[in-house]
Order: sequence, then C-alpha cells, then structure tokens
Amino acid sequence: MSDNDWKKRLGVVYSTDPDFKYTTAAIEEEPTREPSKQRLVVTIDRRQRAGKQVTLVKGFVGTAADLAALGKTLKVKCGVGGTAKDGEITVQGDLRDKVTAILQSLGYNAKRGN
Repeated sequence: MSDNDWKKRLGVVYSTDPDFKYTTAAIEEEPTREPSKQRLVVTIDRRQRAGKQVTLVKGFVGTAADLAALGKTLKVKCGVGGTAKDGEITVQGDLRDKVTAILQSLGYNAKRGN
C-alpha cells in the first residue's frame, strides 16, 4: 500500500516506462539530544483555536518517536489531551507552570515563556 501513496506523487508527470518506480527522498532525522542539552520553551497560544488556550513546548531536537514519547508523558502527567508533531508539543489548557516543572524534573532545560 505504501508504494501507491498518491498524495506524495502529486505534480509528477506520467511516465510511459513500465519499469518506472517513483521514489521519494528519505528525510533524515537529527538524533535526539540528551535532556540536559535540550532548550525547551513552554508558552501559551490562543491563535486559531476558537479562543481556547493550549500550552506549547517548542525547541525539541530529536526523532519523531522521542517527541511523541515526551508528548505522551506530558499528557498523562497533566491528565489532558494534546498532540506532538513538527518538533512541537501541544497540551490542552493553560498548564505552563505544571509542564515546566515536569520537564525540569525529567532533566530538561525548560523555561516558561510569555
């Protein structure tokens, strides 16, 4: 099924070669830094969210799997929902102080923004 992902092939011109295989460039992820070398900023955001507040954790450098694991840890310890993608963790609600304290207890260099 992954060979037939048409969304990744938008804009590709038709080929008459029967042996043609479309390949995408592999995106290399930077290895995850150790927690003490990460510089995370915990901020609040209200834009484009219908007035709802979310807590954003920006500045994570590492693989998507490690980002998802850290996001899950924060969501479980705060007892709320959220997401982790594009190097950013989103936690529902204004939990800046609690998220900053959790990150610091895990050994991350986290500071509270705005």
